Amino acid sequence: MSLQVCAIDTALHRRFLLETAAAEGGRRVSFLQSPAWGRVKTAWRPESLGWFSESELVGTALVLYRDLPALPLLGRRSLAYIPEGPTVDWFGSGRDVAAWIRPLIAYLRAHGVFSVKLGPKVVARRWDAASVKAGMADAAYTLFADLPADDAAGADVEPDAGRLIAELEALGWRRQCSSGQGIADVQPRHFIEIPLRGRTPDDVFAGFNTQWRRNVRLAERAGVKVWQTSIDDLPTFHAMYLETAERDRFAPRPLPYFQRMFRELLAVDPDGLRLYLAGADGIPSAAATMVRFGRRAWFGYGAGTTSRRELRAANALQWQMIQDCLDDGLDSYDLRGVGETLAQNHPLFGLLRFKIGTGGDVVEYPGEYDLALNRPLALALRIYLRRR
Repeated sequence: MSLQVCAIDTALHRRFLLETAAAEGGRRVSFLQSPAWGRVKTAWRPESLGWFSESELVGTALVLYRDLPALPLLGRRSLAYIPEGPTVDWFGSGRDVAAWIRPLIAYLRAHGVFSVKLGPKVVARRWDAASVKAGMADAAYTLFADLPADDAAGADVEPDAGRLIAELEALGWRRQCSSGQGIADVQPRHFIEIPLRGRTPDDVFAGFNTQWRRNVRLAERAGVKVWQTSIDDLPTFHAMYLETAERDRFAPRPLPYFQRMFRELLAVDPDGLRLYLAGADGIPSAAATMVRFGRRAWFGYGAGTTSRRELRAANALQWQMIQDCLDDGLDSYDLRGVGETLAQNHPLFGLLRFKIGTGGDVVEYPGEYDLALNRPLALALRIYLRRR
């Protein structure tokens, strides 16, 4: 039976993610595919799509459209982006990639889309912390691509990840990646994930490296406290975030972006987004947001002041967030992306060192793939973006 794609309402979309997809293991569910996330991204126009087999909903996608200015004779043309999605069982019920992609492309083409980007959320490879640390210390390895993956850590590696990539490429999809060994796509390929199911706080803490355990204890002795707060403290968070952006040389998001994120995510789940502050004597010196969706949690944005860094509030903050996930019976805590590099002289090496110190695994996804439906228009846009 061929699949049909059509627009669905956001309530049905959310229910599919939290019930049907979660019951099938939950790994392919991402908060970036939740309808509420689409409302956060005001520069994009969101739409929930569903795949139907007769009357049964079997897959969903949050599609973000970026509209180009109307062009003479062409009308409205759009980019379509499906971050960490779509949420489908690619090879379930004897289907192949084409069975999902062809009705999706037909729908998008009919709605003026000239280029599509998607990022399949299937685990291609996995490394435990010990293997990553060994690779970081060995000059023979400069990229995760060079580092042998761990069979023992790969119980949830998708056996058909290679087939998925091959079938996407056979249909004309291509990865657009840089050569800088950093985060090459809109979303990264490599994530630090801390498995929590069946573990105790002592188990997780024992998995921290020596420096992480030392820093957590140092923070405790220095009187660092961690507290969960509300949207009212976003200005405090944002002031630290701006300081972090200046220090680490990245372009910060404005305060209204975070305020909108809290409003939209909390409107559908009062515990869907948390704000934590940490510091001594009631003075915060570190802050972070945490997204929760289904049985998983994700680190969102972090910030810290340059002063009082010796208190190690950032370590205490993450440790409290992990403990809260354990208390609530969540399956995993995702520290989000790191670069593709293992080289010690790379600017992203410090980020990897900090995150891998938690004892989490590095999980690799296939990355983001593009398909041009109108090649001249897609090429012209790519050239424009490179020169901008």
